[in-house]
Amino acid sequence: MALKSKLLLVALLLSVLFLSVYVASATQDPELKQCRHQCKQQQGFDSKQREQCEQRCDKYIKQKREEEKHRRRSEGGGGGSFYPISETGREQEEEEEFQGRQQEDQNPYFFEDEHFETRVQTEEGRFQLLQKFTERSDLLRAIENYRIGFLVTKPHAFVAPSHFDADTVLFVFQGRPAVTIVRGEKRETHNLERGDLFRIPAGTPVYMVNRDENEKLFIVNFMKPVSVPGEYEAFYAAGGENPESFFKAFSPQVLQAALKTEMNKLERLFGQQRQGSITRASKEQIKKLSQQHGQGGSEGFWPFHGGQSSSDAFNLFSKHPSQANKFGRLFEADFNDLKQLQDLDLLVSFANITQGAMVGPFFNSRATKISFVLDGEGYFEMASPHVSSTGKQEQQPQPQQRQKSSPRYQKISGNLRRGAVFVAPAGHPMTAIASRNSNLQIICFEVNAHDNIRVPLAGKKNVVSQFDREAKELAFNVPAREVDRIFNNQDNEFFFEGPNEQPEHGRAYA
Repeated sequence: MALKSKLLLVALLLSVLFLSVYVASATQDPELKQCRHQCKQQQGFDSKQREQCEQRCDKYIKQKREEEKHRRRSEGGGGGSFYPISETGREQEEEEEFQGRQQEDQNPYFFEDEHFETRVQTEEGRFQLLQKFTERSDLLRAIENYRIGFLVTKPHAFVAPSHFDADTVLFVFQGRPAVTIVRGEKRETHNLERGDLFRIPAGTPVYMVNRDENEKLFIVNFMKPVSVPGEYEAFYAAGGENPESFFKAFSPQVLQAALKTEMNKLERLFGQQRQGSITRASKEQIKKLSQQHGQGGSEGFWPFHGGQSSSDAFNLFSKHPSQANKFGRLFEADFNDLKQLQDLDLLVSFANITQGAMVGPFFNSRATKISFVLDGEGYFEMASPHVSSTGKQEQQPQPQQRQKSSPRYQKISGNLRRGAVFVAPAGHPMTAIASRNSNLQIICFEVNAHDNIRVPLAGKKNVVSQFDREAKELAFNVPAREVDRIFNNQDNEFFFEGPNEQPEHGRAYA
C-alpha cells in the first residue's frame, strides 16, 4: 500500500512539472501574439471586424492545442504515460489562462506595448504610435480623433524633415532636442529642454536633432489629425528609398518640369537615402542645427527653458506646482501658459507620485484624461458604469428592462510601467498609486478642458464634506457626524499615503 502511494505521488509530481512548463509556454505563445497583432494592423477593419479576427485567432490556437493534446495521448499509448493523470488539471489551467488573457484584452481603458505600432525603426531610434482609441472600444468615441505616440533616439540622432497631417504637442521627458520648423519663408530653431511643451501646427515642416552627447531623447507626441479623422501620417519631402520621399509619387515628366532638372539627376537625388528617417549627426552638424533662426532672419542661441517661453513652447517645470506635498507634485499648463492649447481645447499636466503614495481619487467634470506613464511602476483603479464584471461593454437595456434605479460600477484597473497608457473619461472617479520601489511619473493630456473642474473625492477639499448636513444623512442613511468623521479624517490634499498592499488585480510591491 505504501509503495502504491509513493508511485502515485511520483506520478502527480511529474504531472505538475509538465503542467507548469506547458502553461508557461502557452502564456507566451508567440503565434497567438503575432496573429492578434496582425488583426490590429489590418487596414480597413473596423473595431468589430478586428474583434472577430482576434476571436478567430483564439479559436485557432485553442483548436491547435486540442490537436496537440490528442497527439500526445496517441503517443502516450495509455501505458506508462503520465498525461492522462494530469489531463483534467491541465485543461482547467489552460482555460483559466485563456479566460484571463481575454479579460485583460477586454479592459477598454488600458493600453500596453502590444497596442503600439512601430512606424519608424532604425539603429538610431524609433517612433511608436498607439492604435486608434476606438479600435479598442466604442466607449472611447469622445477621443477618437486624437492619437498618442512616443519618439526615442540615441544621443546625437537626427530626425529627418517631414510634416504631419495633425496638430501636434510634444513633451520632452529626456534629452535636449533642437527642433526646427519652417513657416513660409522663415526658419525657426527652438532648443528645448526636459519639461518643455512644444506645439507644431499641422502641415508645418519640422526636423530635429538630439543635442545631448550622453542622454537618449524621449518625447511624447499628442496629436489631433486634421485630414482623415483618427488617422495620422508623416509626409517626407527629403528622402530616397528609406524614408521614401513623396516626390517619387509624381510622374517623371511632372518632376522634371517642376524642378527644372534632368531625370538622371533626380533619380540620384531621390535614390541615395536608405538609412531611414532617424540617422546620426556629427558634432559639427549638431552645432549648426542648434543655432537659433527666426524673428526676421536673425541668428543666435536662444534656449527655451528656465522660465522663458515662445508662442510655441512652454516649460511645465518653470511654474510652481499646483499641488505639492511629501507624497507628490503636480505641474499643469493651461491656455494662459501656452495659448495654442486653447485651439486644441487641451490641458497638459505632469504628476510625480512619490513611491508608495497615491493621487486621488477624483474625477473631471468635462475633460477626458489620457495618461502616459513616463517612468516608474504602480497601478491605477477607476470606477465605470459602462463595463460589466466580465470586462465587456454593457449592452443598452430593452424597454422592459428599464426598472433599475441605480447604476452598477465595476473596478477598472491595470499595472502601470513605462509606456503604458490609461484613459479616464469625464465623470469617472480614478486613482493612481506608485509602487514602493520607485516614484511614478505620468504625463497627462486632458481633452475637452474648457470649463473643466477637477472634483476631489478625498482629502481636505473633498466634495462630500461640502454637502449639507441633511443631504449627508439622507444620502448615507447615517448621522452626518459619522460621514464627517470619515471624510474629514484625511488632512492632506490630492496626494496621499498609499495602501500597504496592492489589491488582487496585480502583484504586491515589496
